[in-house]
Amino acid sequence: MTKISIRFFDDREVRAVWDEEQAKWWFSVLDIVAVLTDQDDYEKTRNYWKYLKAKLKRENSEVVSATTQLKLLAPDGKRRLTDVLDHDGILALGKEFPSKKANRFIQWFTHSEESVDGKSRSKAYALFESSFIDSIEVGTAKGLQQIHAYLFGGLYPFAGQIRQKNISKGGFQFATSHFLGTTLQQIDAMPENTFDQIVAKYVEMNVAHPFMDGNGRSTRIWLDLMLKKHLKRCVDWSRIGKKDYMNAMVQSAVDARLLKKLLKNALTDEIDSREMYMKGIDHSYYYEEE
Repeated sequence: MTKISIRFFDDREVRAVWDEEQAKWWFSVLDIVAVLTDQDDYEKTRNYWKYLKAKLKRENSEVVSATTQLKLLAPDGKRRLTDVLDHDGILALGKEFPSKKANRFIQWFTHSEESVDGKSRSKAYALFESSFIDSIEVGTAKGLQQIHAYLFGGLYPFAGQIRQKNISKGGFQFATSHFLGTTLQQIDAMPENTFDQIVAKYVEMNVAHPFMDGNGRSTRIWLDLMLKKHLKRCVDWSRIGKKDYMNAMVQSAVDARLLKKLLKNALTDEIDSREMYMKGIDHSYYYEEE
């Protein structure tokens, strides 16, 4: 039970643990109940689940019989046994909350794993334990292409390929495709020995945006590999909120101070931690959700 995943629905965490023996995810019941009741208070959520669980038990509901317990990180920072359900169990639990929000949650839950993002995220998880990660060129456009090809191979026909078209987002025009080759050569030549140099390189690669899609998810791994190699650090992405990160990235094209502050405050030396990596992937993909 070493692979930890954190999904997000309406900015709320839904924790999950991978069961290697049974080859499936187990999801925190308390997190699901908090989502479906729109409850922020941990104790109130526990009490509601205790009440609902007793009610379902009296009704001989399969939801209760399908529930098991695993240790997950609690709000007090300690790992405590908590009720979990598998994919089918969560769907059954969702039906106990007849509401538009519950229906929307079930749609999100059932489709997330089969989407491009869902499949790509699974590949991103696998990258940590693959030998391929050690062969990636650090700090180069080729290395970024290697990451992108790994994450999106078989999902996008342009996986790992530098774009041939101009693209923009939110009114911001990324590097012109005609000069993209030269731009990437210039980025390759940028130094990456200090924190400021690495962030500057990251900012320039973001402005270049070399792929038609999947740039952010790829470049955040690319950034962490540079930090790991040169500074023995990586980013604890869970410490950077989505809105703060997106605003800082928009500003970084003209002023990277806010981005530097966010990244510096989130640095950790847990560069070999599987849980830190998995948590980082979950947050990285969350940043891209509309």
